[in-house]
Amino acid sequence: MTEALGALNMRKVRGLLAAGVLLCAGLAVGEENPRDPYEGFNRTMFSVNEAIDKYAAKPVAQAYDHAAPLPVKAGVGNFFGNVGDLWIGVNSALQGKFSDAGLDLARLAINSTVGIFGLFDVASELGLEKHDEDFGQTLAVWGVGDGGYLFWPVIGPRTMRDTGGWAVDFFAADPLTYVRPYGVRNSAVVLRFVDVRASLLPADKVVEEAALDKYAYIRDAYLQRRRNQIYDGRPPRLDD
Repeated sequence: MTEALGALNMRKVRGLLAAGVLLCAGLAVGEENPRDPYEGFNRTMFSVNEAIDKYAAKPVAQAYDHAAPLPVKAGVGNFFGNVGDLWIGVNSALQGKFSDAGLDLARLAINSTVGIFGLFDVASELGLEKHDEDFGQTLAVWGVGDGGYLFWPVIGPRTMRDTGGWAVDFFAADPLTYVRPYGVRNSAVVLRFVDVRASLLPADKVVEEAALDKYAYIRDAYLQRRRNQIYDGRPPRLDD
């Protein structure tokens, strides 16, 4: 009798365990984010990036932010911003925004001369708006879909489309790619990365305080910002 009750209880336990597994599996499928189909991979890469940032990128950025005077940091940011205006203008033209492309090239001409190789953003003082275009946005205008969200160490959040766009931006269209000797090029690339990371330091505390899930917070913020960029701040309403 005791053995029979024991066997019955074991069957109940196994049944409950099986039901629990099926329930968890159902919840996992039901809660899967269609915008983030590679979430497992992405969270792993996010953890890798957090370690790189904690022990390398952020300390260097903090040291740079503390040591460099404000005019130096402004000049560095302006210089690299000016370098990027040429490719921004090309992407504006590829998207059919020829008026913007003309302004982008005018900015480049003014800041490269009057602004002393871009160290001073004279064009903005003259009322010439700086745009933010890249090849990923151009692909989106041409009808290429997102292809799913991805997170890459160092590079940061992207979609599949924007990963391809970034590769073109960085390896083919970035003027720094063609700087020689290689030591000068690599130093310039590192300086630009450190300058960008330093500019994001004020946002670190905001993200840490606002996010229960930092990964999800950054993902959602990126996708929303990217949508606004593609539609120049006027995205169509999403269907409910």
